[in-house]
Amino acid sequence: MENNYEKIALVTDSSSDLEKEIIERYNIQTIPLKIIYNDREYNDGVDISPEEVYERFDQEIPKTSMPSQTDIMKVFDRLREEGYKKILSIHLSCNLSGTVDVVKMISKQYEDLEIEVIDSKSVSIGVGMLVHEAAKLISQSIPMAEIKDALNKAKDKINVFYCVPVLDYLRKGGRIGLVAATLGTIMDLKPIISVNKDGRYYTCAKVRGRKKSLEKLVEIAMDLMKDKKVNISVYHGAAKEEALKIKEYFANIPNVQEIFFGQISPAMVVHTGPGLVGLAIHEL
Repeated sequence: MENNYEKIALVTDSSSDLEKEIIERYNIQTIPLKIIYNDREYNDGVDISPEEVYERFDQEIPKTSMPSQTDIMKVFDRLREEGYKKILSIHLSCNLSGTVDVVKMISKQYEDLEIEVIDSKSVSIGVGMLVHEAAKLISQSIPMAEIKDALNKAKDKINVFYCVPVLDYLRKGGRIGLVAATLGTIMDLKPIISVNKDGRYYTCAKVRGRKKSLEKLVEIAMDLMKDKKVNISVYHGAAKEEALKIKEYFANIPNVQEIFFGQISPAMVVHTGPGLVGLAIHEL
């Protein structure tokens, strides 16, 4: 019989935007963020879909919130009941959400468990790529301390870039960060947004027009991955056709080892609006 006391449970939050197949393959536990409307609160990706958020934008733009303490405790309690003694919990950047802090606070209540909480310093599939890396290391029976060291190094090798048609949703959600400097009177300005090493949004390029912004997104990725082996995630928010074209482009690049494709979570939809196309690049 397998000794569960030596096994490591892997936990993340719904902002990681991981493909369902990866979550199921590695038994990754996902704690949902909250989508809050005036008349009801939803669990991100559980009882509300991205499409439902888009459909209601004309009536109301909801707010988002970190996972509830109850939901976090339910996951930790269940894992303890299943015999786990070690938990690795990886979350959205602390400079974009309070999730990391609340998980750290709650983890202190579980003195019988060894819980390592890691701030990804990233967002969306950038979080997901770090979680995926952790899952692969756990599957190789690598000790938790070594996994933690490897993930801290991997964080510096995962870069996220995306473009959106308008910045209104980021501004309304209070997540504009260092992107605010790009706002002005220039017509049709489309910034390429990234996340810096502190886990804050910033503008890494400015172009005019949707077509040029998508071309610039690819150009930035190509410059970054030059002469390196990489994994790439292409993700979108109600922009599937544009994102598929970018995926097909990278599928023909020899140094791309694996390529993933997906849709952003309802929580990310709230803050970016429709039309997001993004890339996450993991240098191997």
